[in-house]
Amino acid sequence: MLENHDVINAAFGSHNLRSLAHALVVAKELGIAPNGYELQMLYGMAEPVRQAIIQNGQRVRVYLPVGELLPGISYLIRRLMENTSNTSFLRQTYADRKDIGALIKAPARPLKRDDDTPELSAARADLAQPFRNEPPIDFSRRQNRQRLAKALEEVREQFKSRVRKRSGGSWLESVNPADPKEVVGQVRAAGIDQAETAIETASRFFPKWRATPAAERAKLLAKAGAIMRKKRWELAAWEVFEVGKGWREADGDVTEAIDYLEYYAREMLRLSAPRQTQQLPGETNIYFYQPRGVAAIIAPWNFPLAILTGMTAAALVTGNCALMKPAEQSPILAEHLLAIFREAGFPHDACQLLHGGGGIGAHLVRSAQVHLIAFTGSREVGLEILHEAHTHRPGQNHVKRVVCEMGGKNALIIDADADLDEAVVHIIDSAFGYQGQKCSAASRVILLDEIYDRLLARLIGAARSLKIGAPEDPRNVLGPVIDGTARDRIAEYIRLGKKSAECVLEMAPPRDGFFVGPVIFGGVEPSSRIAQEEIFGPVLSVIRARDFDHALEIANDSAFALTGGIFSRSPAHIEKAREEFRVGNLYINRGVTGAIVERQPFGGLKLSGIGSKAGGPDYLLQFLEPRTVSENTLRHGFVPPERLKITGK
Repeated sequence: MLENHDVINAAFGSHNLRSLAHALVVAKELGIAPNGYELQMLYGMAEPVRQAIIQNGQRVRVYLPVGELLPGISYLIRRLMENTSNTSFLRQTYADRKDIGALIKAPARPLKRDDDTPELSAARADLAQPFRNEPPIDFSRRQNRQRLAKALEEVREQFKSRVRKRSGGSWLESVNPADPKEVVGQVRAAGIDQAETAIETASRFFPKWRATPAAERAKLLAKAGAIMRKKRWELAAWEVFEVGKGWREADGDVTEAIDYLEYYAREMLRLSAPRQTQQLPGETNIYFYQPRGVAAIIAPWNFPLAILTGMTAAALVTGNCALMKPAEQSPILAEHLLAIFREAGFPHDACQLLHGGGGIGAHLVRSAQVHLIAFTGSREVGLEILHEAHTHRPGQNHVKRVVCEMGGKNALIIDADADLDEAVVHIIDSAFGYQGQKCSAASRVILLDEIYDRLLARLIGAARSLKIGAPEDPRNVLGPVIDGTARDRIAEYIRLGKKSAECVLEMAPPRDGFFVGPVIFGGVEPSSRIAQEEIFGPVLSVIRARDFDHALEIANDSAFALTGGIFSRSPAHIEKAREEFRVGNLYINRGVTGAIVERQPFGGLKLSGIGSKAGGPDYLLQFLEPRTVSENTLRHGFVPPERLKITGK
């Protein structure tokens, strides 16, 4: 704009000192007179900054909202909260007295990424580099849309090669949930004999894998991350077809899997260094970790790559042998993950794949040779695993460790003073993203009485705009649920909900495929089944609360405590939610799904699971056992090596 100041009257409205300074410097470099442009600032905001700019000779136009009182005050309060937030430049300068030089320091440039450059892939595998989350694909760019569309075509061509002529034994068939007649692939299911052989193989190999240096294991994990990064388009396409994820959801699952590989590799290096507990003359006391043994990894279908990768990567990098048991609905993605581990260089016996149903998982859980079980899935299965795992069996000389994530019935509270425009967008995304098939999905929305009718009407209108159809078409927001069993179970909950609440929205789904249209129930009783039981589908219960305290009471009245959220502009209510909204992951003024590795370690309380949070600094500790070795270094004489050879001792 400044380069064309002869035809444009440029005005820059901001209270960000860096932005204002940028405009001033550019104008000065272009030789534009101070009256050739203007700066604009809101009345009552950043007064010292405004005075400094005026004294510097620039023009400042002061503006203020006019018109109806409520919108104007709302706007003013929003700007006040923005400019007095704990992370704002103004607050850090004037209230916290932080060093201005540090605050205006140029931001660090992220590493340029080009997945097709071998040198850069090697640089990413270098664990000396700090961990950075894998950025999502920007589908607003045409070339990215074209690239994934091409990957979808190429993956569909592979279906035939994965449909094999059956030659006896048991087989699993993976189908496209948007078109169940389309077979994605087939895999041979393992029997109990194969599972027992895999357990024996892992047990024999464990001492060798345990002795492999942690740095070498971490390097293999980072190499797997680099390989997965190169295959991300193909893997995302497989997710679209095998589990019915939309483009962004499919890409998000792949990026999360890459993050687990990169993050846990670095975490293992941090944990692998022995630590001296205290310094004493004549004595050393060393604290360090060792792996547990054989780990059974039992993963779900809703995050078929990320969760299976995260739990398996944690087991392998800590020196345990891993037996992967993926969900029956997503065997092909598990095959791809195993191929990536093989290509990265993980030994065959360190990581094995067992396809099959619940019988295989149950056998792994009960085996006396399995030391650790990492599970993500339903509450019913999780509790059964805990019961079986902690039952001592003949030949078992250890207590099994169980890492167990068991879902949620997550609530979003919308306060009376919330930004409703923002809240609607995040409610729709949290409730209906990936058809509500996330353990973190918002299945309960609690509205304060004074905004209940207004916001419910807007939710209904927003949900009506959602397009339902096959996820390979990016225009479709809602795809299919995973299979016919899930569709029938969700339909039963919808029938149940109609008896106890008002069904204010039920959209008709396509006839073909395992589709369920979004459903919203209003006037839901907090104690009803649809408000208490995990449905795992696009069904939203809207509950009315008298006041904020009542809303918190309703939100906490659940056997689950995985995620929760609140939309509010009240600092007092936000602080109260921090203290009293007791969930594993609490989100304030944002959606309740999409936790990022390291940024938001993920895991719940109560019946949502046990164990430390995935993607966090404590997660790998669950796969390790601590040891302490104390040595008196004031020896009285010693045996020379030559003497040891002679005596054979």
